[in-house]
Amino acid sequence: MKELFLELFSAKTETAVLEIINNKPSVFKNNNWKHLGGIESNYGIIENQQSSPVAALIEKVTNSIDATLMKKCYEAGINPESKEAPKSMDEAVALFYPKNNWDIQSNRRKQAEEIQIIADGPTDDTAVIIYDNGEGQPPEMFEETFLSLMKGNKNKIPFVQGKYNMGGSGAIVFCGKNGYQLIASKRYNKIGDFGFTLVRQHPLTKEDKLTIKNTWYEYLVIDDKIPSFNIESLDLKLHNKTFTSGTIIKLYSYQFGKRYGFAQELNQHLTEYLFEPALPVLTKDTKERYPNNKVLETDLFGLKRRLEKEEKDYLQKTFVEEYTDDLFSGTKLIVTGYVFKNKIKDYSIAESKKIIRDRYFKNNMSVLFSMNGQVHGHYTTEFITKSLQFNLLKNYLLIHVDCTHLDYDFRKELFMASRDRLKGGQETKSLRDFIAKQLKKKGSALYELNQERRNSISFESGSTNELLKTFTKDIGMAPDLMRLLSQTFKLDFKTETSKNNNDKQKGSKKNTQEVSFSPQRFPSFFNLKGKGNKSAISLPLNGERQIQFATDVEDNYFHRTDDPGELEIALVSYSNNQAENGDQKGSTTEISEVFNIQKSSPRNGTIRIDFNTEGKEDLTVGDEIEIKVSLNGSGPSFDEILLVRIAEPQQKKEKLPKKEEDFENPGLPEYKLVYENKIEGFASWDEVSGLLSNEMDAKMVMYPLANGDQLEKIFINMDSNVLTRFKAKSKNINEEQKKAKETKYISTVYFHTLFLYTITKNRKFEIVKEDENGTTETKDISEYLQDIFDSYYTEFIINFGDKDLIESLGE
Repeated sequence: MKELFLELFSAKTETAVLEIINNKPSVFKNNNWKHLGGIESNYGIIENQQSSPVAALIEKVTNSIDATLMKKCYEAGINPESKEAPKSMDEAVALFYPKNNWDIQSNRRKQAEEIQIIADGPTDDTAVIIYDNGEGQPPEMFEETFLSLMKGNKNKIPFVQGKYNMGGSGAIVFCGKNGYQLIASKRYNKIGDFGFTLVRQHPLTKEDKLTIKNTWYEYLVIDDKIPSFNIESLDLKLHNKTFTSGTIIKLYSYQFGKRYGFAQELNQHLTEYLFEPALPVLTKDTKERYPNNKVLETDLFGLKRRLEKEEKDYLQKTFVEEYTDDLFSGTKLIVTGYVFKNKIKDYSIAESKKIIRDRYFKNNMSVLFSMNGQVHGHYTTEFITKSLQFNLLKNYLLIHVDCTHLDYDFRKELFMASRDRLKGGQETKSLRDFIAKQLKKKGSALYELNQERRNSISFESGSTNELLKTFTKDIGMAPDLMRLLSQTFKLDFKTETSKNNNDKQKGSKKNTQEVSFSPQRFPSFFNLKGKGNKSAISLPLNGERQIQFATDVEDNYFHRTDDPGELEIALVSYSNNQAENGDQKGSTTEISEVFNIQKSSPRNGTIRIDFNTEGKEDLTVGDEIEIKVSLNGSGPSFDEILLVRIAEPQQKKEKLPKKEEDFENPGLPEYKLVYENKIEGFASWDEVSGLLSNEMDAKMVMYPLANGDQLEKIFINMDSNVLTRFKAKSKNINEEQKKAKETKYISTVYFHTLFLYTITKNRKFEIVKEDENGTTETKDISEYLQDIFDSYYTEFIINFGDKDLIESLGE
């Protein structure tokens, strides 16, 4: 048996495995195969799991983490299903690894060697080996564990990820054409034999294909038992280890789609899916596969820790928002946002964007939904452009949504059992709408960051606005045409009086000097802002109220991995103001029963808490709720006691009747002229490139800058190749003719952009572009139009009817 196992384990590809099977017909005869999971029609169960090879591989890694924690639990003398067992993964890690010091690279690498992902075989036909020094299984338990389907073996164990007892089988689908997977294991206590089996997709004969609808998956037994033999240890080419117990699995001819170096490329893919794994993992390649690679082993400890490590080089800002809301039964949802710099180190804007996308968005996941640190579903950049409408952040924003603490009944409606995608039900839609509403509301951290990007370039208007008035006047826009445009643009029909009033208001604002903020690692104070001698606040019934606390702790205090702090809000007392009984004590004990709460991470010395009473039907005007707000962590702790009084509901403001629109002075999107080098009053290529999806150069004609669906500005490149050629066509051109050509260029580009944007948006076209690999990606209207104008389209429209104009000016 040992010889058979080593022969199978040494096989590099599925072709080599097939050759072994064909050479040993007595071992691999039909009678020696049993249906996986004991289910004859298991094809649909196994095939309908993860949709990508990386997501399927993640399930194997997750099972290895589970097995390692289970081993630690048994070694501690704790029954994993008992009350003494840890109640969560975090508790398990704290209990079993109390002094892990995994922030130190040598300690992290040593622990990572307990779970290894190793490459084998040729680079264009890779085999994957997954090893863990976990609990392992004896041969007689294989059919109840590795080879079972839908038995729910881990349902009663709260500190592991696996629940459905089938996720690990999803990787078989990506094992070449034959589904070959070798499974081998020995129990952690060294009792019993080392067992192994081979899983495959059953090969149908020509006759079978005529009568059988679907094939099935099966596993090898010999004499109706899992093959096994006794070992003390085995040299299976692990990194710094010989195999003595645990589990090792080999996936042959794994269909990654392209060549992956495990130490770098695959490591980055896995890191995105394992946002914050409980344990570190090692990825290892071989010298035979990549003889020139200097780095062949790399530890993996999740995207969160990687972002923290590389924060100074890549991130502009990080923020955390924590919500408790009736939508998810008052449980906790934690949303973390990472906004990347648009220019890193000495790289150009375009190079910076490519590096960021390659380094952190390999799987095109911009919004990650996770459970216990493993990503269970995601949204692409369309969430940023469509739901948030923050187009400037499209390529620079990563959002992590931690669903670990959500109410079970709500959470189970979010994710498919495959744990790689979201369901399309009402709960998912409601959560999406909730997150978008909170993140984009005025005053939020992300709203202010988006505003900062929008205002990063200042322009002088002057003559460009005068030209725009001339253009709109000359084309004589009819009211119907203006109404069409107003469906797309926020047209501004202000009278001169209102404009003057606005100017006065702007001028009346006092200049405020920013106070320098010196952040500390741990807070030295925590005080309610603006309270004077009072600690009471009023909160309208069915309304909301924000309170702010001053502190000196650094912004990442709540979300950093090492020595994080926490803001806690507890209910001290609740006096219900009943009409008959007066100050009656309420029976409520949980703060989430009284308020919907949003807690924000520190921002330049201010911590914000938003209280909302919407939907809290038990509250009445006059109720008094005493709460305690505590700032806790490894440093000093601080408490503030507040009294919240429920006040009368706020009266809704009456909407003023709409004034009839004045179409003579439309507030169409501004156009901004951009030059290669800085000219006073205008922007340069470098300045504008920070706002765009692509770097501005001589090839780019224009770029329409949108905020959500609203087109705000059109950047027109005055040093484009198109304009240079257009002006060069006329010999001995005088200054007036040159000005006329530039004017035509500006007006043509501006109005063609304006109407193409309007038509494309109002007709609700979806634009999809295919790359050189055949992968399709949805593009927004701005990128689409920029691409069109970079082609011969602009050359055509700008030269049409040009001759008469120039000649008339030259007379």
